[in-house]
Amino acid sequence: MSNTLDVIILDDDPQVSTLLHRMLEKFYTHGQVFSFSDPVEAKYLLLRHNRAVAIFVLDVFLGQLTAFDFLDQIVVHYPMAYQDTVVITGKADQNVVDMCLASGVNHLLEKPIRTYALRFAVQSIVNKYVGFAQKLWEDPAFAQDVQRIINFQPPASEA
Repeated sequence: MSNTLDVIILDDDPQVSTLLHRMLEKFYTHGQVFSFSDPVEAKYLLLRHNRAVAIFVLDVFLGQLTAFDFLDQIVVHYPMAYQDTVVITGKADQNVVDMCLASGVNHLLEKPIRTYALRFAVQSIVNKYVGFAQKLWEDPAFAQDVQRIINFQPPASEA
């Protein structure tokens, strides 16, 4: 994985995973695109590289797991994983919609995926990071405020 904002695709159907990979490669320029059909293999790559930020395109049902189970397994290393995920499904029934809402996943697409819909979903996640980075770069006072928040140490409690 590179030092960029990479996209991780995980669909238990290798053909769908490959198709999504091809779709993303046509427009995605902020990092590399990795596709998997095996959740264990995807998790291994993610945890080995320990990047903390990536965009995830996940099929809601991954064999024995769901996309939400997978996110539960990686969220310690990728704290924004739920917010940085596009869930795809064959049918967005109320149960799937409720799971997305409850977990903080804001992007849900039904198959067949249209390239423009995938592009808008991924771009909205990218814009969040690009906008924040630009604000840090252009506003030194804001950058100092963020640094203070990062370095914040709560007062020691009295015994």
